Amino acid sequence: MSGFMVLRLASTCAAIRRVNLAGFKFLYELLSVSEGKFKVEEVLLNFRSRRTGNSKLDQAVVWDWLVSLLHTFTGRIMPRRAISFGLVGLVGMGIHAGIFFVLRIAGWSFLSSQIVAVIVAAISNYLVNNILTFRARRLRGTALLIGLIKFLVVCSLGLVANIGVSTAVYTNMREGSLGIVAVFAGIVVDFIWKYAASSRLVWNVPY
Repeated sequence: MSGFMVLRLASTCAAIRRVNLAGFKFLYELLSVSEGKFKVEEVLLNFRSRRTGNSKLDQAVVWDWLVSLLHTFTGRIMPRRAISFGLVGLVGMGIHAGIFFVLRIAGWSFLSSQIVAVIVAAISNYLVNNILTFRARRLRGTALLIGLIKFLVVCSLGLVANIGVSTAVYTNMREGSLGIVAVFAGIVVDFIWKYAASSRLVWNVPY
């Protein structure tokens, strides 16, 4: 994984064209798309202590590695960026629930607790996505604030779509006990909308 490698182009060229070049994991991606068909040998080396500069191994690289694993294990059916966006969303759900219950225990009303939790979770998702999911197009300064406003608008429209789709699915279902299907349908639509709209309108990247 040092990045220094020798390849036989005749046997690896087709696989190389399928490698996702984002991040610091070219060899991992190459071995993944090859499905175990390549013969690999490693020449061991020992790293000495760094004397100058800073390591490139930061939280973004670790996050990229985690997303790469999930991307591989899910058969590459979703874009890597969408997986990262979804993971951040799951963390945001935890933040939402935590803030909501803390405020409720503190005596806040349901509506007030929900509003604050939704806004804080949305802002958290935006900032984390800006650092990890869309770090190549990271927004700073005034652009960061403008992007936040756009993201909150996108999230509000996604919430409306979530409620509308889940309600429509639930209304047309024969068995009310399967309401979880309606909820899931709303979540899927909400996720697709937020990811696609945020990619284009906030960070201006293709989805």
